Amino acid sequence: MNIKSFILKNKRLAIGGSITAIMVILAVTGLFFTPYDPNAMDISAKLSGISPRHIMGCDNFGRDIFSRVLAGLSTTMVVAVGTVFIGIVFGTLIGAFTGYYGGYLDEIMMRFNDAVLAFPSLLLALVFISVMGSGKLNVTIALGILFIPSYARIMRGEFLKCRNLDYVMSARLMGASDMRIMFVHILPNTVRVMLSTIAIGFNNAVLAEAGMSYLGIGVQPPDASLGRMLSEAQSYLFVRPGYAVCTGMAIVLLILGFSMLSEGLEKNA
Repeated sequence: MNIKSFILKNKRLAIGGSITAIMVILAVTGLFFTPYDPNAMDISAKLSGISPRHIMGCDNFGRDIFSRVLAGLSTTMVVAVGTVFIGIVFGTLIGAFTGYYGGYLDEIMMRFNDAVLAFPSLLLALVFISVMGSGKLNVTIALGILFIPSYARIMRGEFLKCRNLDYVMSARLMGASDMRIMFVHILPNTVRVMLSTIAIGFNNAVLAEAGMSYLGIGVQPPDASLGRMLSEAQSYLFVRPGYAVCTGMAIVLLILGFSMLSEGLEKNA
């Protein structure tokens, strides 16, 4: 199958992957380079419109919006990567042991999982943040912990499905240890589902970080955050609508890209 026919057959995957790739490139760029210091204020340029110097204009403090959008994308992606990493690593370990061994371990862990999932995630995030304090690192840890139960349930299902398949039984007969069977034989066969789950996780992490920062309990100044920027732009919606539009579009494109990518991966799983 050539590239053209693959793209035509997997439009969602191709479009989602393209949007995601562009946004990731912009986020990585924002880590190392921005046209202006995202926190540098120029009162003379306060709420100025689009110009050759400021391609997205300036905010209410005279800060370059394009530079802040790049920095905000970087912040969001760093939090999302950390969140998904914590969730997938610990979720996979829990799912592997409970799905493979079953029994009382499975019952206890899954009931605890259900109890955590029964609570609204934002409420639990508020509890974590109130205990640990706000900031980029604490938001990442809090969201990562909240993502563990959903990943654990998905991976448990995969290990439960695979543990009695022929290749696993053959490995047991050949004397392979449980650890080798779980992480060498079964885990590679869960990669397709894991990739789709990771894409969904990025989507949820972006939404969660933006929502928490919008409410003022997420990433704190001076770090740029798309959610906080959108909250600030709300007060100037009719005076400087481009501020909210540019920030909102960055969030929308991130979520759209990861959503389409996850759907495409799920379809091809």
